[in-house]
Amino acid sequence: MAKAPVLTPQAEDFPRWYQDIINKAELADNGPVRGTMVIRPYGYGLWERMQQEIDARIKAAGARNAYFPLFIPQSYLAKEAEHVEGFAPELAVVTHGGGKQLEEPAVVRPTSEMIINASFAKWVQSYRDLPLLINQWANVVRWEMRPRVFLRTTEFLWQEGHTAHASYEEARDFAAHIHREVYADFMVNVLAIDVVLGRKSPSERFAGAINTLTLEGMMGDGKALQMGTSHELGQNFARAFDTRFLAKDGSRELVWQTSWGCSTRMVGGLIMSHGDDDGLRVPPRLAPVQVVVLAIKDDEAVLAKVREIGAALAAAGIRAEVDDRTETPFGRRAVDWELKGVPARVEVGPRDLQAGTAMLARRIPGGKEPVAIDALPARLPEVLQEDQALLLRQSRERREARTTDVRTIEDAIAAATAGGWARIPWADLGAEGEARLAQDAVTVRCLVGEDGSIPESDDAPGTLAVVGRAY
Repeated sequence: MAKAPVLTPQAEDFPRWYQDIINKAELADNGPVRGTMVIRPYGYGLWERMQQEIDARIKAAGARNAYFPLFIPQSYLAKEAEHVEGFAPELAVVTHGGGKQLEEPAVVRPTSEMIINASFAKWVQSYRDLPLLINQWANVVRWEMRPRVFLRTTEFLWQEGHTAHASYEEARDFAAHIHREVYADFMVNVLAIDVVLGRKSPSERFAGAINTLTLEGMMGDGKALQMGTSHELGQNFARAFDTRFLAKDGSRELVWQTSWGCSTRMVGGLIMSHGDDDGLRVPPRLAPVQVVVLAIKDDEAVLAKVREIGAALAAAGIRAEVDDRTETPFGRRAVDWELKGVPARVEVGPRDLQAGTAMLARRIPGGKEPVAIDALPARLPEVLQEDQALLLRQSRERREARTTDVRTIEDAIAAATAGGWARIPWADLGAEGEARLAQDAVTVRCLVGEDGSIPESDDAPGTLAVVGRAY
């Protein structure tokens, strides 16, 4: 007998399917204030794994973690006109505290360029203080009019890096390093999402930046999701805060800066890129639990064996969890783990014990196979590696199959409306064409070279615009 569907099928209603997964896999709930979210333990476990992987890469790049205040004097934002204009519609402003009206309103941080630059201006005195490479893990608030859990929430979690350098070239190269060696490496090799690396068009770049580098992922419905960005800030914020350093020749120079960030939006990207009609499919390198060992029945020998297997897998470096909750029916537990997307289940019952085997259920490609219990510590790493590669291959194949090369704006809109992306020469599109796309809710996701490289300028020869509908 076919099992009853737990989730709304993707093909029937993709947004409803997305919300079903968040609820059924126990990832998050809506918070009591519109646009906020409560991240449940399993969802937060996914975020923690993302943090660990990204934090290690950030530290390898030379940055150190710090923390800056949540509240920013409103006057700070006014120091950089383009920046405050870009964020004004999203600001949450505190006007009262301690039962009194504040002398100066405080903005709840939407991003920290301003508050961090106030510190940089004090910390940077000489070329010897550079480069200054700082990262913080924090929450930010951007008042969201159309909230969607993980994708667009009024409050979300993220990391934001901020750096100061002695030259434009050094800042440019560091922003590119974060873009490729931190973000792209993580998203491709851990999240298994074959992101496109590109340059934002002038109208889409970060408010106050001179260049924004982006990573765009194609979701299961063909829409784009901006997964992370790295910005060259030039000297705009340094000028606003007079952040200068004594150069080797004795002159006083403004620093050159970068900022870069990625957020809990990546959890949404994980769901929409890899999930299927049975739930999540979590890439093994990311998974908080790579293998769950399930006892099928309340049998002393079976319970002892699953605990023994769990210990052996842990000793082999596998993130394993033992599910010996035999008071809950086995079928219910198996479905719950499937919904959560744990890459592999090892199922053990009395008959398996007699045969010296366990049933291995693979979540990502599907299917089951018996495996000798003694062979599990050697077999499972191979399985996890195969399944990691499969998810990345499926992500790449979907993007390639749903991306069309076009020459007209009408064809670009048609491709995006049909559930895919289009590539169109930027020289044929331009700012006017970009405005025309917007009328049909289509945006330029990024600019790329014909060979997939990142253009050095907005008008570099051979530049293509990748366009699509986006979250």
